[in-house]
Amino acid sequence: MMDQSITRRGQPCWYRLPKVGNIAINDSFMLEAAIYHLFRKHFRSEPYYVDLLDLMHETTLQTEMGQLVDLITAPEDHVDLTKFSLEKHRFIVLYKTAFYSFFLPVALALYFVSPTNPEIASPDTLHLAKEILLPLGEYFQVQDDYLDCFGTPEQIGKIGTDIIDNKCSWLINVALAHANPEQRAILDECYGHKDLEKETRVKKVYAELDLVGKYNSYEKESYEKITGLITQLPADGPLKREVFTSFLEKIYKRTK
Repeated sequence: MMDQSITRRGQPCWYRLPKVGNIAINDSFMLEAAIYHLFRKHFRSEPYYVDLLDLMHETTLQTEMGQLVDLITAPEDHVDLTKFSLEKHRFIVLYKTAFYSFFLPVALALYFVSPTNPEIASPDTLHLAKEILLPLGEYFQVQDDYLDCFGTPEQIGKIGTDIIDNKCSWLINVALAHANPEQRAILDECYGHKDLEKETRVKKVYAELDLVGKYNSYEKESYEKITGLITQLPADGPLKREVFTSFLEKIYKRTK
């Protein structure tokens, strides 16, 4: 609703369905409350119950901070590309996506098995996992940004709108870092407008700057970096390398 999106995962966004509208806000609160209802029902007697609650509350806060920075950096009704930077994009990505999409599920699993192996959910082990999973989440979101522009709706399950919605995406930030004065003027004039011709002009600048090639280089570097972090895990440690390798292989060079 905050993004005014049309589709997600190939389906109309919930709030856009007949007779839903703003009721979707209450539905979102119901879903969040259901998390804690399920935790209480199934895990209240477990020694790690408080850890689950603490992790979920912390992750919710992190995600909301990332969403807030995203919204105030790139409001749809006021385009100001001077607010954009790759550093700002990284902060948004880590907090808005990486914590809840990648670190949260692994941390939950580590707590779940901790009664039989306390070391697996120690602060040091959780830190090691986070050091791999956050870069993995960052890479995943950059892929999303790339596919929003260069993927098809059939591939990604939604209509790409980052350019017309004034999104602080990886592509626009890389373009701003490499654009000449003429290209920068086009980006300032055309980015963030619900106008097909202006969107096309932005994409033309992207093509001139070879953002496809720059993305391919980024993807290769990210894969090598994350692979290196995985191989640094102690072979006899509590974290299994193959778990992280499996995550990486699932998203490497994905097209949807």
